[in-house]
Amino acid sequence: MHLRIIPKLDIKNQNLVKGVHLEGLRVLGDPKKYAKSYYDDGADEIIYHDVVASLYQRNNILSLVKRTSENIFLPMVAGGGINNMKQVEEVLRSGADRVFINTGALNNPKFIDQIVKNFGSSTLVVSIEFVKLGNNYICRKDFGREETNIDLISWAKEVQDRGAGELILTSIDKDGTGKGFDLNIAEKISKHLKIPFILNGGISTLGHIEDILNVSNPSG
Repeated sequence: MHLRIIPKLDIKNQNLVKGVHLEGLRVLGDPKKYAKSYYDDGADEIIYHDVVASLYQRNNILSLVKRTSENIFLPMVAGGGINNMKQVEEVLRSGADRVFINTGALNNPKFIDQIVKNFGSSTLVVSIEFVKLGNNYICRKDFGREETNIDLISWAKEVQDRGAGELILTSIDKDGTGKGFDLNIAEKISKHLKIPFILNGGISTLGHIEDILNVSNPSG
C-alpha cells in the first residue's frame, strides 16, 4: 500500500475554517501559512476546498492557489463550485495540478466524462461526502448541506467507470470529531474500487492511521 499524507484545507472567504460534521465553521487563519507549514513538515499534497462556492455559485479559490504555488512546490488539488469546463481550465491555469468536483458531478455525471476526455483521468478527483443512514451510506452535496438518494458504493463505482482518477471520501458523521474514520465503509469500498481513494473525516492520531493500514485491500 502507498500511504500519502494529504492535508485538506477548507476555505471560506479566503480564510481557513474548521467545523464539526461540516457545520459550525470557525476561522483558523491564513490558509497559505498552514499550507506552508504542511509543506515544511513533509506533506505529499495539498487539497484546497472552497466550501461555500456551490452555495453562492462562485469560486474564490483561484487567487489562493496562485499565491500558494509561488513558494510551495507541492502538488495541489483544488475544488468547490466547479460545474463547467471553463472553471476547470481556470483552476488548472491558476497553478493546481488537479481539480476535484462533487456537486457538479452529482448534478451532471457526464461532466466527469467531459473532464476526462479533455484533460485526462489523472487530472480529475471526484469528492464524495456521505452520511450513514441505518445500514446504508448516502451521498450529499453542497458541502453536506443537501441530501440525495444516491448510494455511496453505486456512485463510487459509476465515477470509476466514467474515468475519474481518484476519489476523496468524506465521512460527514466523523468530520471534525477526531474519533477516527469510518473503517466499515473504507473496507467496503476498497473491495469495489481499482482507483486510489483519499480518506477524510475524523482522523487525528497515528493510531487512526494504523487502523486504516489494517483495512483489507486498501486502494490509497
